[in-house]
Amino acid sequence: MILIKDEFKKLIPALTVEEFKQLEQNCLDEGIREKIITWNGFIIDGHNRFEIATRWNLEYETESKRFKDENEVKEWMINNQFGRRNLSNYQRSVLALELESVFKEKAKEQQGKRTDLLATLPKSKPIDTRKEIAKIADVKERTLGKVKVIQAKATSEVKAKLSTGEVSINQAYQDIKKEEKKEEQKVKKQEYEVRVETVTKNEFKVDIFNTENKFRIIYADPAWSYNDKQDTAQLGGAAKHYDTMSVSEICSLPVKEISEKDSVLFLWVTSPLLEDAFTVIKSWGFKYKTSFVWDKVKHNMGHYNSVRHEFLLIATKGSCVPDNKKLYDSVQIIERNNNHSEKPIEFLNIIDDIYTYGNKLEMFCRNIKKDKWYGWGNEI
Repeated sequence: MILIKDEFKKLIPALTVEEFKQLEQNCLDEGIREKIITWNGFIIDGHNRFEIATRWNLEYETESKRFKDENEVKEWMINNQFGRRNLSNYQRSVLALELESVFKEKAKEQQGKRTDLLATLPKSKPIDTRKEIAKIADVKERTLGKVKVIQAKATSEVKAKLSTGEVSINQAYQDIKKEEKKEEQKVKKQEYEVRVETVTKNEFKVDIFNTENKFRIIYADPAWSYNDKQDTAQLGGAAKHYDTMSVSEICSLPVKEISEKDSVLFLWVTSPLLEDAFTVIKSWGFKYKTSFVWDKVKHNMGHYNSVRHEFLLIATKGSCVPDNKKLYDSVQIIERNNNHSEKPIEFLNIIDDIYTYGNKLEMFCRNIKKDKWYGWGNEI
């Protein structure tokens, strides 16, 4: 009596409808030429041929093989599939992961067993790493990592499309990662909203040198020093309006420590100090990405031209792309007021719109302008 064990049958990559029809026609035309292989009565090779033989009452031969246990059976079945079928990378990867599981089970069985030296000598080279299993399956090691994620999280429909090549491994993996990211952002946003609702207005004033908070969004308008204390060509000189800091002093601020591993920095700088801004960005642990330009409409006298713009540089640490994919114009035309160095609230509104969750910190601020924003500065 021939038996079918689901655990064995699942190791065999399913044929497509077309492949099964072709095999069926071959069997009807030529008979079932290959033997159906069994172990302890269970089919271990020939499930499709047995199904066709049963359906059409065709004759077939069987051959019984001997193995120590089910792990040895599975190992033989997987290696048999590698050698006999034109499998896709996805199917080969699935089999490789099954083989990895088999070797893990065999390793567990050997733990604690005391045998003589001859009994422990392997019959073939032991395979105890994913890298070696990848070589046997003829797939890349990183492909196995992706397929392991797919097997755990993809739907049956996606797996079927992977088997037929309708969907690539990379596409399926990226789709899963995108969904994970969305879910992670959803959870973080909910946690953030619950947390900030419990913070009193006074607690949003933060000492960056003594805080346990980590910030995902940092918005900074440093007290840049222009060395222009007596320069009346500028708008009174920065030092006449607030205490300024040298570039090294700005770089030494603990932004790297208080920013999350995945965070974004918005950094204000004027044209004369643009080069210094990149030094600050690097020292704070960020990498420059792009910028906004604030067109102030009103002109301000400079040494080389009549200045009417300022830069808001955008830099990231880790991965921190916007939550909202809306694209704002890189040039924002907003007429400046007469308060020295005061930036338009519109830029904070843009940041709030594209970054929907996470602790947000405004550095060097005079007052806290927005709800749920933390603030740090001499005048706050």
